[in-house]
Amino acid sequence: MSLLAVGSVAFDDLETPFGKRERALGGSATYFSLSASRFHPVRVVAVVGDDFGPDQMRVFDQRPIDLEGLSHVPGLSFHWKGAYGYDLNEAKTLATDLNVFADFKPDLPPAYRHSDYLFLGNIDPVLQLDVVRQMTTRPKWIALDTMNYWIRGARPALEAVLREVDILLVNDAEVRELTQEHNLIKAYRRIQQLGPRILVVKRGEYGVALFTPEGIFAAPAYPLEDVFDPTGAGDTFAGGFLGYLAWIERSDATALKHAALMGSVMASFTVERFSTERLESVSQDEVRNRLSLFSDMIRVEDL
Repeated sequence: MSLLAVGSVAFDDLETPFGKRERALGGSATYFSLSASRFHPVRVVAVVGDDFGPDQMRVFDQRPIDLEGLSHVPGLSFHWKGAYGYDLNEAKTLATDLNVFADFKPDLPPAYRHSDYLFLGNIDPVLQLDVVRQMTTRPKWIALDTMNYWIRGARPALEAVLREVDILLVNDAEVRELTQEHNLIKAYRRIQQLGPRILVVKRGEYGVALFTPEGIFAAPAYPLEDVFDPTGAGDTFAGGFLGYLAWIERSDATALKHAALMGSVMASFTVERFSTERLESVSQDEVRNRLSLFSDMIRVEDL
């Protein structure tokens, strides 16, 4: 089995009530791959500039992350600057510098075109569809993330790629804007009409809701004493979710529920520190222990 992620590798300037970081490692493909590689090898397609050097590459070293698809081109890497207030559910974007990402045209290495699992990170849906069309064989699962910017400004292109997708991973506001339905059950029915048969609603501190043809599953977020920075939590969730599915090689409803819990556990580590700091240091034992605690927390016996 092989898992491919297409997205961004970037620098972030972050400010929360608990501190600041400048030129911290970020990007959808970064968070996804660091999370998913805990369970399964990952292939990455993204672009970086001259300013992305050995210190940044070190983060990917010693992990089963294949960077053949990471292009290094002249210029500066994608840069995002954002700030959070005490409501950590919403970031205020202070600056977005696309830099080399403005001309990003994913070109999959030949070996990548046979990947069994594909994650389309939050990029232009025209590029997402182009990636799907580059695949020599259709992946077992195609999962997609998007945001309000594309929902509002590139609706036809987004609907075109959604017809090719199995799993849509978005937050509450995004799925409601996409479907024009406030009720999530009605929203899921509309999503099915657009193409994806599975909907994962990432709800931040309120947890996750999973909609499948077999039914609905919901779980709270893992309770934490320390939350420093929610940046990348959604992509970390997606990495845990798809990485787990690739590892167990199953697609039944129970496997999807377990994957949702695993994604939540991985996201809980990300928010405990700034940027990728916690993801870089988390151990397999910590993941297993937290998953066990999380499972015990939500289990109700003999109801």
